[in-house]
Amino acid sequence: MAPSVSTIHSNPINLLDFVVNKGHGVKGLSEMGLETLPYQYIQPPQERFDMSNEESNKDSIPVIDMSNWDDPDVAKAIAAHAREWKMGVLSDKEKLKYSKERSVTNSVRFGTSFTPETEKALEWKDYLSLFFVSVDEAASLWPPICRNQALEYIETSELIVKKLLTILMNGLNVKEIDESKESSLMGSRRINLNYYPKCPNPELTVGVGRHSDVSTLTVLLQDDIGGLFVRNTETMKWIHVPPVSGSLVINVGDALQIMSNGHYKSVEHRVSANGNSNRISVPIFVCPRPSDIIGPLPEVVENGEKPLYKHILYSDYVKHCFRKDMMGSHN
Repeated sequence: MAPSVSTIHSNPINLLDFVVNKGHGVKGLSEMGLETLPYQYIQPPQERFDMSNEESNKDSIPVIDMSNWDDPDVAKAIAAHAREWKMGVLSDKEKLKYSKERSVTNSVRFGTSFTPETEKALEWKDYLSLFFVSVDEAASLWPPICRNQALEYIETSELIVKKLLTILMNGLNVKEIDESKESSLMGSRRINLNYYPKCPNPELTVGVGRHSDVSTLTVLLQDDIGGLFVRNTETMKWIHVPPVSGSLVINVGDALQIMSNGHYKSVEHRVSANGNSNRISVPIFVCPRPSDIIGPLPEVVENGEKPLYKHILYSDYVKHCFRKDMMGSHN
């Protein structure tokens, strides 16, 4: 039997038991018809969305038509700016099957918030994370309800990713992407199916707190609800990324900033909660392999440019970033 609304509000153990241990997720909370946000999700004032700190210029997010890859202006625009999905509903039983404690593979993980057991304030989000190793492994391990759609998205995005990376590497005087560089740039991929349920008191919480991705590139498919914001590094204000029909949102991650020696900038972003609608987003995180060493590319520093970053094992870098997030930092 599901706990009552009053019990959810008053007892943090019951809330985590309902959301995490029983697999209901934030979706289950939202469907209880809560009129007020459980206090466990109330973010500190500095982490909430302050609309006075939102950028008013809606044209500041570039939209690039990439249908003609060979157009030099398209390549220049991509390099300069670097500087309808339907998801089936997983049952609670299926969610539990793929939870951190129960999943038989690290390639499939259902979760909610970021690390709900350790966070001081929870994020209003559920997700299913699928690590792509091979088509055969996905066929045997990924949930059948979304397997084919997720695989199709990953496979069809590969051409776009390779074209983008070729253009971005040319902008760094890297003329050829050999096998080693291809591994460092896109040796692994993870797809997340993110679900942000309708939220009471959305002004008190966040869908995702401010952070940058540890990826090389992130390829995002979002629905028409909106709620993604990116940081303008000059004004430090937040800019809404409005959904554009038929488009993908591309952002640079930490790994590419490191490999480009800071020429391409990793984008800090966050997601608001919504009081009226459920939102779905599906990012593909294009990353180095965990065993790859990342650092400034030789072609970038061969003419005497000072390296801004040390070389590091990519898996160690990811662990370092996640450790920071668990301590409450999204920088």
